[in-house]
Amino acid sequence: MWQDHLTEIIVFTLLFLLVSGMGFVAARWRAPKDMAHLDEWGLGGRSFGGWITWFLVGGDLYTAYTFVAVPALVFGAGAAGFFAVPYTVIIYPLVFLVLVRLWSVSHRHGFVTPADFVRKRFDSPALALIIAITGIAATMPYIALQLVGIESVLKAMGVTGESTLARHLPIIIAFAILAAYTYQSGLRAPALIAFVKDTLIYIVILVAVLYLPYKLGGWGEIFDAADAKFDASPAPGDGILLNANNQLQYITLALGSALALFLYPHSLTGVFAARSRDVIKRNMSALPAYSLLLGLIALLGYMAIAAGVTPLPGSTPGTVDNNTVVPLLFEQQFPSWFAGVAFAAIGIGALVPAAIMSIAAANLFTRNIYKEYLRKDASPAQEANVSKITSLVVKVGAVACIVFLDPQFSIDLQLIGGVIILQTLPAVALGLYTRWFHRGALIAGWAAGLGLGTWMLYQIPNPASKRAHFGGSAFPLEKFGFDTPKTIYVGLVAVAVNLLVAVLVTLILRAAKVSEGVDGTEQDDYFADEGDPRVVPVIPTPRDAPTPDPSAEPAPKV
Repeated sequence: MWQDHLTEIIVFTLLFLLVSGMGFVAARWRAPKDMAHLDEWGLGGRSFGGWITWFLVGGDLYTAYTFVAVPALVFGAGAAGFFAVPYTVIIYPLVFLVLVRLWSVSHRHGFVTPADFVRKRFDSPALALIIAITGIAATMPYIALQLVGIESVLKAMGVTGESTLARHLPIIIAFAILAAYTYQSGLRAPALIAFVKDTLIYIVILVAVLYLPYKLGGWGEIFDAADAKFDASPAPGDGILLNANNQLQYITLALGSALALFLYPHSLTGVFAARSRDVIKRNMSALPAYSLLLGLIALLGYMAIAAGVTPLPGSTPGTVDNNTVVPLLFEQQFPSWFAGVAFAAIGIGALVPAAIMSIAAANLFTRNIYKEYLRKDASPAQEANVSKITSLVVKVGAVACIVFLDPQFSIDLQLIGGVIILQTLPAVALGLYTRWFHRGALIAGWAAGLGLGTWMLYQIPNPASKRAHFGGSAFPLEKFGFDTPKTIYVGLVAVAVNLLVAVLVTLILRAAKVSEGVDGTEQDDYFADEGDPRVVPVIPTPRDAPTPDPSAEPAPKV
């Protein structure tokens, strides 16, 4: 009952109210003269320097679901759950040069979304529309999963009731507050709150990895307990080491997830909001430090095994909710006040990415659907207003996913989201380097990859949730006719087919002399930096605004 967790609830509530107040105050932080502009409301004036971008991007990529789902996967499956660590390591070098090109061309032309870039690069409103819809579809379940992270904390504190309304009322209230301050402050709200969120997370995790091994008898005891559990498991892929059954899935899932990470529109929002190319370079060089933190977070799954944590029951009778293992670990092993701090860190960790995701989805709708097809002459103020309203609708949709769907199904939807967003790779990521692909071929490749990916996902069952279809992203190779129990990540196969079709159809359309449109960008657009006369100017903040951080100063020209 919640009465047994009163201290935790008080600490959680106070910290939650603190960051909510910061969210409303953020409208005055580095405030422009006029917020009625998408560059201001949706991108923070494109003026964020090194430190702000560090916390904003980190707070966006490392979500509340990361803090509960990664250790939950390690708790349930062992070494396979560590796939999240290498993929966050390899992605930053991969996107180091890609993102600076995107920053430059976007600031030259005033792009707010990746679909804006595709529209200009390939002269194709249809392709841009596909990219926008794909981004929104992939982002929606991701927002819903932030609710799963909050719900795991609320369940550990005993504040969820039996009825549907009682179980979800705290989440509805939390997201109503989130919607209010995001509507008012735009991207400035999650940027400011990210400082608090990351500070709490670092404190909680560092204390946990120093204190819990001491309390549980050392790392040897922790790994021995995990090894004993998986030795007794009937699942062939479970264990503290990878084996022949799960190595291919591990590699392809890590690589596919890495390629997908910076295709999500919310991941790119922090890039569009950065002040200069140098800010992007410094952040891509330093963000792997978060991967160290992620590795420590993953180890909480093994600690929960050694501590004898038993997950709370799931929403479906006969199932368990592994997402509760980390909150229960803190609740059982730490004083109530510190457990409250840990719960607040997870809860606040949901607010930052949820706000950025809703803003990114709203920007896609406003720029690439509303302005392109519904009101071409929309003013900047009208764009900002539509984006604000759309961000509210997106949050309502995310809450509806949790209220009306099994939360476990929302998790499966997120896996599907990764497969969906990967199909934008040829147009967005490769498009930054080459216009060789025909615009019609990119649409054909997208359709082929998405069609194959959907078919593969439909063939995957989930025995734990008793679901016959769409039960995960690990596709059995035996369904392709191979005599092996191995599985492979659906997204990587689908995007490979996407690229193959795009190449073949490009050759066909070019031979048929089908028009390729006009490239609206120039070669030097991809190298522009702050101070370039053609770069969208940063709107200066008032004199009474806080002094910008020193790292935001323009880098010397090389």
